[in-house]
Amino acid sequence: MRTTELVSGFRQSAPYVNAHRGKTFVVMLGGEAIMQPGIRSIINDVALLNSLGIKVVLVYGARPQINQALLNAGLEPQYHNRIRVTDDDSFRLIKQVAGALQLDITARLSMSLSNTPMQGAQINVVSGNFVIAQPLGVDEGIDYYHSGKVRRIDTAGIRRQLDNNGIVLMGPIAASVTGESFNLTAEEIATQVAIRLKADKMIGFNEVGGIVGENGDITAELMPNMAETILYEMEQQDDHCIGTAAFLRAAVTACRSGVPRCHLVSYSEDGSLLQELFSRDGIGTQIVTEAAEKLRRAVISDIGGILDLIRPLEQQGLLVRRSREQLEMEIDYFTLIERDGLVIGCAALYPFPEENVGEFACLAVHPDYRDADRGTTLLKSVIQQARQRKYSRLFALTTRSIHWFLEQGFELVTVDDLPAQKKQLYNYQRRSKILALEL
Repeated sequence: MRTTELVSGFRQSAPYVNAHRGKTFVVMLGGEAIMQPGIRSIINDVALLNSLGIKVVLVYGARPQINQALLNAGLEPQYHNRIRVTDDDSFRLIKQVAGALQLDITARLSMSLSNTPMQGAQINVVSGNFVIAQPLGVDEGIDYYHSGKVRRIDTAGIRRQLDNNGIVLMGPIAASVTGESFNLTAEEIATQVAIRLKADKMIGFNEVGGIVGENGDITAELMPNMAETILYEMEQQDDHCIGTAAFLRAAVTACRSGVPRCHLVSYSEDGSLLQELFSRDGIGTQIVTEAAEKLRRAVISDIGGILDLIRPLEQQGLLVRRSREQLEMEIDYFTLIERDGLVIGCAALYPFPEENVGEFACLAVHPDYRDADRGTTLLKSVIQQARQRKYSRLFALTTRSIHWFLEQGFELVTVDDLPAQKKQLYNYQRRSKILALEL
């Protein structure tokens, strides 16, 4: 990687480091992910999240490892309604597999060798009886034996460990109030922990790194209803990926219960977890309670983001320079597009109520987001605001974007067509073109 690429990537990730610090993430490592050669890198990246001040609950599963152990012992894995039937013989093996995986993951999280990303790090990995289980019982005449479900979660105990900067590690075996143990799904544990902790994110892994759309590309964002439709279609296929479907089902439940975002990323592509969390567009699929991008009116706390957006355009002479003080006084005029807490587009409506007109000004869109017509989105919002104020006309001044305005229905006019106040301020050296749109 060239130095400039390293610097650019580091700068781009910095806002996300700040945004994620102190937040709670529930990371679900399915057994399929644990089987991959890249599992060491994934666990190192989970440890890196902890070192950046993110509170991490790591929930691991063991579905393929358990099935293989059962087959090796001459036992056929049994399911009913997609839930494992855990008899006595199966449960003895399941506890061995789950226990071994817990020790392996703890050992990897404790690694601080030289030349590794976590050199010199000291991470406390905490496991315990944070989940209290209860038996599933009998369904349609089928006894699930030692298969269970979540009854209660010690959220206060988990938070204490997270506040102590520890990583809480949970496996698929949980105890009950009667002193018995039960086999649960990692998806249920992760979902219920995320919901009850009011986690900011739940993260899972699959091979392809998300949900593949009809065009063969990874779908960047899904609302729960659309995710549910895809899940239904997936389950109609005999060869559907069980792990992906299980996480998608968990994500729908989590989102509808208040977890803002669930991410599905690749366990095959090195660094996909970090790319998803610390880059503008991510790399996987998000299941979200609301769109990642929001169109909204600006508030005083947005000034820093607006300045970051417009300063390069001001330096290029594309926008008239505005001071922070001026922006503070004019912030109510601004509308912006926000993505993941970052301002990626803005525009302003300056009022001239005496002449019943408004000025469309300070249109700026981040260079990485200029291919999706966000400028038009901002213009439509400003037009709507102008119409609500019953303005008869909208005007704009530009030196470079004349054709764009003409495409939006504006027409070229002269300085004499400007409101009197604006006419006095017109910069004849800048020689901006003046366009107007009748409302």
